[in-house]
Amino acid sequence: MDTPVTGLDDLNDQIQQRLKKIEKLKELGVSPFGVKFKGDLPAREIMARYGTLSREALEEKRPTAVLAGRVVGLRRFGKASFLHLQDHTGKIQAYFKKDLLSEQAYAVFELLDLGDIIGVEGRLFRTKTNELTIEAGKLTFLTKAIRPLPEKWHGLSDVEIRYRQRYLDLIANPEVKDIFIKRIRIIELIRKFMNEKGFLEVETPMMQARAGGAAARPFVTHHHALNIPLFLRIAPELYLKRLIVGGFDKVYEINRNFRNEGVSTTHNPEFTMLEFYMAYADYQDLMSLTEEMLSGITREIVGDLRFTYDGVSLDLTPPWKRIPYYDALSAHTGFKREMAGDRAAVIRLAKENRVKFDEAHPTSKIINEIFETLVEPHLTQPTFITDFPTEISPLARRKSDDPALTERFELYVVSREIANAFSELNDPIDQRKRFEEQMALRAAGDVEAHEIDEDFLRALEHGMPPTAGEGIGIDRLVMLLTQSVSIRDVILFPQMKPEKQGPSH
Repeated sequence: MDTPVTGLDDLNDQIQQRLKKIEKLKELGVSPFGVKFKGDLPAREIMARYGTLSREALEEKRPTAVLAGRVVGLRRFGKASFLHLQDHTGKIQAYFKKDLLSEQAYAVFELLDLGDIIGVEGRLFRTKTNELTIEAGKLTFLTKAIRPLPEKWHGLSDVEIRYRQRYLDLIANPEVKDIFIKRIRIIELIRKFMNEKGFLEVETPMMQARAGGAAARPFVTHHHALNIPLFLRIAPELYLKRLIVGGFDKVYEINRNFRNEGVSTTHNPEFTMLEFYMAYADYQDLMSLTEEMLSGITREIVGDLRFTYDGVSLDLTPPWKRIPYYDALSAHTGFKREMAGDRAAVIRLAKENRVKFDEAHPTSKIINEIFETLVEPHLTQPTFITDFPTEISPLARRKSDDPALTERFELYVVSREIANAFSELNDPIDQRKRFEEQMALRAAGDVEAHEIDEDFLRALEHGMPPTAGEGIGIDRLVMLLTQSVSIRDVILFPQMKPEKQGPSH
C-alpha cells in the first residue's frame, strides 16, 4: 500500500508529484476533474446481493458491477494490481490487469494515487483469498486528489484533524458516518412522532430584536438598513407562544439556537433543539409524552431500552423517576428547604462543598450551582427533576398549592440535562413582574437575565390558553443514542478555535 508521509517538505513533494500527474492525464486526453458517472449498485448492495455467492456461482452467472468511489487502498504487483474503492455505503476490492484494460486506461491507472476518485466497470469474481472483487474491464478517471491522505489515516484519531477536517474523518472512519446517519434518522423519527400527535412544524425568526426565551448570553449582530442591533436567537420560545395565542394549539420547531458560551464535551455555541408547545395541557402531560417519544426512538435506534453508555448500564423503560428539585438537593447535600431564604447558610453550604459560584449572584442561582455540582452527577438513570423554584423559572407557571415553586421539569440521563419543560406562565401581570425582577438582576451584572419583551407581554394580554412547552437538546439526545462521549462527535462541523494558518502547500 502507498504510505503517505507527513513532513512539510515531503507533503509539498507529494503535492508537486500529483500536480505533474494532472498534466500527464491531460496529455492522455483525460480530464483530471471529470464529469458525471452513472453507477449501478452501491458497494453495500453489491456485497448484499453477491457476497454469499460461491466462486463457481459467480463464474456461472458472471454478474457485473459499475461503481464510483475513492481509492482508499492500493497494492501494485507489476502488471496486476488491487485497490479498494470506497463509496458512501462501504468499500469493495477491484482488480486491475494490464491485458484486461485498453492501453490508455492502463496508462491512466498507473497515474492513480490514494484519495483519487474513479469509476470502474467489470465482472465480479472471487480471489484466491475468497474476497469478492470487481475485475476492472473499464476505468473512468473522475477526480485527482492533489493532497494525500494524512499519515495513518486508517482509523484517524487526531481529534484536531477529525473535527476541523470532518471530510477526512468521514473518509477514514466509517463508523463516524454511521453516527450521522443515525442522527438523521433520530430527527426523522421525532418529526414522525410529532406529526402523528397532531403538532404542526413551524419556523420562527433566527434573528430577534430581543434575545428571550432562555437565560443565556446571546451573539449580537447589526442590521445596517434598519440601523438596529439584532441577536441570534437563544431560544424560539417567545415566538412559539405567540403562535399559541394566535390559535395554533400544537406547534413544534427543530432548528438552531445560538448561545455565546464556552465550548466543552456537552456544549457547542450553535446547537439543535426540538421545541414544542401544546395548548390546554400541563407539565405532567409533557412528562408522559416525553417518555413515549424518547423510549420509542430509543427502541428504533438502539434496538432495546436497555443499553450501555460509556460503561454505564441504562434502562429507559418508562415510567421514569420523578423527584422534586428540593428533595433531590436534600438527598445529596445538607440542604433543607428553609435554607432557601437564608443566604448566609446557602453560601456556607456551597463553600463547605467547594462549589464554585459568584457571590454577586442571587441566592437562588447559588442554590442552583450547588444542585448542578452535587446533585446532577447522581442523575444517571432517566430522571425528571420537578417543581423548580420560581426565581430560576421566570417563564413557568407557579404551582397552585406552593407559589414559590413552578410546574417545571428537567429530564436528566447520565447526569446531563436532555429536556427542559414547564406549564407556561400565561398571566401577563405576573409575567411582567418577573421580567422586571430579571431586569433588576441584569442591572446588577447578570448578563444572562431576561430582558422585557413588550410585544410578547402584549400577546399574553390578548390571552394565551393554559399551555405546556418543552425543549429537547437534539445533540445530547444523539450523543446518548449513539454512545458518543463528546458533542463534537455528533455535530458535523463543531465550533473550533481558529486554525493557525501556514503555507497551503
